[in-house]
Amino acid sequence: MDILKIAIILFCILEFANVLILYFRPDSKLGNGVAVFDSWKDAKKEESLDLFAHYMAYWVAGVKLIVIFLLVVILFTGTETTKLCAVIAMILSIATYFWKLHPIIKKLDHMNKITPKGYSKTLGWMIAGFLIMFSVAFFIYVLTGLGS
Repeated sequence: MDILKIAIILFCILEFANVLILYFRPDSKLGNGVAVFDSWKDAKKEESLDLFAHYMAYWVAGVKLIVIFLLVVILFTGTETTKLCAVIAMILSIATYFWKLHPIIKKLDHMNKITPKGYSKTLGWMIAGFLIMFSVAFFIYVLTGLGS
């Protein structure tokens, strides 16, 4: 099994755990549980906001599932070039977190609207970890001449 497959499988497993949390325990602070946002609790005070908050959590879970299923299809049916392109796409798409999402969660953290305090840094490092994992897999794959 080459390094690209290992990185994709690891990502799929971790993200599937996040999907389970978002669908079945969105009130959790584990993984991508949205209870780290104090606004999640605030939304429960009004039915329409609570429904909207759940809708958005389930939307994110659904999008994560689409990505996971596409990666699994690529794992089983994709050529080496397709897998390499998928890893490049993952690097680029994950990097967009730092463009729009990270500044928002950092601001919320500074406003004391994230529990636990400092979670924006933790999440930033987790996302950076995915970027590093896929980047290292890419470079190992390329430098060793097509993987294992």
